[in-house]
Order: sequence, then C-alpha cells, then structure tokens
Amino acid sequence: MPDMDAGDFQQRYYSSADGLTLYARDYQPEGAATAGRLPVICLPGLTRNSRDFHPLALFLCRDETAPRRVIALDSRGRGNSAWDENKANYNLAVETADVIAACAAFGIERAIFIGTSRGGLILHLIAATRPDLLEAVILNDIGPAIAAAGLALIRDYLNSGRKAANWKETAEILQENHGASFTALAGEDWREMTLALYRDIGGRPVADFDPAIAEALQSVDLSQPLPELWEQFESLSRFPLMLIRGENTALLSKETVEEMVRRHPSLVLHAAHGQGHAPLLHLGNIPAAIEAFLANFR
Repeated sequence: MPDMDAGDFQQRYYSSADGLTLYARDYQPEGAATAGRLPVICLPGLTRNSRDFHPLALFLCRDETAPRRVIALDSRGRGNSAWDENKANYNLAVETADVIAACAAFGIERAIFIGTSRGGLILHLIAATRPDLLEAVILNDIGPAIAAAGLALIRDYLNSGRKAANWKETAEILQENHGASFTALAGEDWREMTLALYRDIGGRPVADFDPAIAEALQSVDLSQPLPELWEQFESLSRFPLMLIRGENTALLSKETVEEMVRRHPSLVLHAAHGQGHAPLLHLGNIPAAIEAFLANFR
C-alpha cells in the first residue's frame, strides 16, 4: 500500500483572491526532463483532495519517455487548504477563481487539466471564462448534467453520521458504502482510499474536509431539476477532451454521455470497469489510457 505522503513532490501554498491560504502538491521532475512539456493540473471532487491523485501523479511525472510536471490542488476547505469562515464561499464560482489564482501563483499559462467530479464542473466554468488556460481536458465521471439519484447517494453517505473508531473500521465502512459499485477494488485499495480521504487526528481517522461542505447538500431540493452546464460545455467542446466514466456510476447517466459525444464527436471515452463514482485514476488500465491521451500534446 503506497504512502500518500511519500514521493517526489513539493508542498506549495498560495493565496486566493480573498486572502485564504490554499495548498497544492507540485510533482516537478528535473527541468530538462520535461523539455517544455505542458504541465498537468488535477482538480479533486467535492470532498476529496490532492492525495486522491498521488499514485497517478507519480506515474505521470516519472514517465520514462515523456515526464510531466503535475500539480494537484486542495480546494478551499479540503485537505491542507484553509477552511473558509464564510461557508457560502464553497461554490463553483469561488473555487474556479481559486484555480485561476493557482495558475498565476505557479506561473502556469497553459496546461492539461484533469477534473474529478466537482473539479470537472470547475473546468466547464474555466472553459467559458479563461479558455486561454486550457490545452486539453480530462473529465473524471462528470459532465454538464448530473443525475439527482447519484447526488442523493453522495448526500446520504456524507451525512450518515457514522464515525469510525480506527483506520481498519474506516476502510470497512468505505467498503460497506461503496463496495457494490467498486467491485474492482481489493482490500489494499480500500485501505489506500482511507489514507486519501481521511487525516489522523489523535490516532483517529477524521474526514479531511470542512463538514459544512457536506451539510450544504442537505438543503438541495432534489425533487427539482438540477442546474446544467450545457452552455459552458459548448466552450469546453472546443478543446481535446477525454471522458472517464465509471461503469457503475450513478451520477453520470448514459444519456448525458451520449449527448456529450454528439456535441463533441472527437471526445475520447474510456470506461472505468468495476468502478462507480468517482473512479480511482490509478487503477486498471486508466493510467495507460491517460498517458496515451497526453501523448498527443507537448
């Protein structure tokens, strides 16, 4: 089981436009090795963080023929980024501005972006407001429309209130909640997931995000149509695009995927077999598929 804090990366801190201290992991190979290759910037899901990308980031930055700099961000209120006293700031517009601030802080003028779930929604907004930052995009189990049933599942398990007493029990609870949709995961994978999603506080695992982020989902009226981002997807469809869809996802419907392909005929679609929402990007043949997609760009 890999150590989520071991490997070739620098811990970086930067400030948001409103002065919050935010965090990123910067996997930066020796300068000459990248030979001017565009970096990859990774944006995590709703309650996930930069550790989610750790194995994939190591894979990409250590590629023998085409290593790339990889920057994985912690959104505000997640991981090592500061929690926001104004809980209303946990929204897509503010978090999009945070990503733009990260690019400015790290001197990134253009990059290939990977967005998991909420991170992919942010990329829709970046395509509409700062398209100059995008060279290509990989969306991980997300599109311009999300299924209410899938969001309800996320809301319910995030607000279940069940707390684990130790790391072993945490892995067991994760497997209990997600085992039916993540049949590709083995025992070590579940333990690895706990290290990505939880931090140790006094010897006990604690979910590594501001609880207000999960609480906000309880106020969403899922009986009403959810907002959609098809207009922003039109901006996104101008770029090379790869979509990874969990075989067992409840959040990204086949109908939405079909419409995305219709609007972006050159979209590269990859199925994450035996995974639900959101697929772990370092398992199975996903890293090789991402590597093949990246090979199209300097």
